[in-house]
Amino acid sequence: MVAYCLAQITVHNPEEYAKYAALAGPAVAKYGGEFLARGGKCVTKEGSVQLRNVVIKFSDFDVAVNFYESTEYQNALSFALADGVSTRNYTIVDGV
Repeated sequence: MVAYCLAQITVHNPEEYAKYAALAGPAVAKYGGEFLARGGKCVTKEGSVQLRNVVIKFSDFDVAVNFYESTEYQNALSFALADGVSTRNYTIVDGV
């Protein structure tokens, strides 16, 4: 069963966040992920406003978790999580 990674992000430092983006895309590709949404227009109807939304489809839940925990993605993530670079919510969910 497919799985989805759902990320909601507010970028505070675009220059530093670009370092994350440059590494994250190849990591997604390595694990067979497919971007279904990557930024673009959005409106928040409930909850905290996050200005950037990303949805990535993976072949199954374990692959999605392995991607997130991989050395490649954790290396990219270190830039996104650095002090003041971004505020993020990240969820991995089974598809139906």
